[in-house]
Amino acid sequence: MKNTVSILALAAFLAVTSCKKTDNQITASSAEAGTEEKFAVDSVKINDSIRIGDSLAVRYASRMLVFPGVKDKALLDSIYFQDKKIQDFSKTGLQALLEKNKNEYFNEMRKDSKDYLSDMTFAQQWYSDMGMNLKSNTNGYLHIEYAWGSYAGGAHDNYGFSERIFDLKNKRKVELKDITSLSKTKLEALLMKNINTIRSGTTDNGDDVKNSEMLLVDVIPATDNFYFDDKNMYFHYSPYEIAAFAAGDLVIPVSWQELKGSLNPEFKERMSIQQ
Repeated sequence: MKNTVSILALAAFLAVTSCKKTDNQITASSAEAGTEEKFAVDSVKINDSIRIGDSLAVRYASRMLVFPGVKDKALLDSIYFQDKKIQDFSKTGLQALLEKNKNEYFNEMRKDSKDYLSDMTFAQQWYSDMGMNLKSNTNGYLHIEYAWGSYAGGAHDNYGFSERIFDLKNKRKVELKDITSLSKTKLEALLMKNINTIRSGTTDNGDDVKNSEMLLVDVIPATDNFYFDDKNMYFHYSPYEIAAFAAGDLVIPVSWQELKGSLNPEFKERMSIQQ
């Protein structure tokens, strides 16, 4: 099932982002980052584990990107939206934050596991993985993907993604209205039309599964969880958001051609979109 594939893929991604050696002054102009301009990027990471009793191991891993050249406080607050209390955005400050978050997580797991330890009949590993991944920096639009995965008992892991685009020129997060003026109703119709564009996966017996067959909603909302390239916008939905867990996370593309006549002129020019 696709949920198994998705969890393994996420685990591989988080393993790379959490365990990779810290890069000093990486430039986003590298081919791997798919960027056009030099943009200084560093990172901090933490990966630690503890044992609680004989049957339970708990692991915490996290990786955060560091942007030494970004000084605008409002933009930094938006980039690190997951923690509203950050005051020190330096490498040292963010490393200290990871250490603090790790200790808080371990203390929480020690407390939460007390009621379960006596009933554990086999060894388990609970975990929390979080990672920031630089996807692109094109035409002054910085795309960061935030991924997380966790397990604290139960039937399966949980995981999800948050896609955010930052306008480095205007120093703010890009909103849907900055790209298109298409009405909510028309955009939702396009999302439903394109739901099966990107293949979902296969069942255990090898049969193809369509995303539309696992939907939990009648209308697919135009989420703020989107990104784009030179051909399409992509709307990213985490498990359970619009479909059954077996569908995994879903990405639905909407082409620039389908948005013809509704694109913001400044955005269209910066992205050199031809329609």
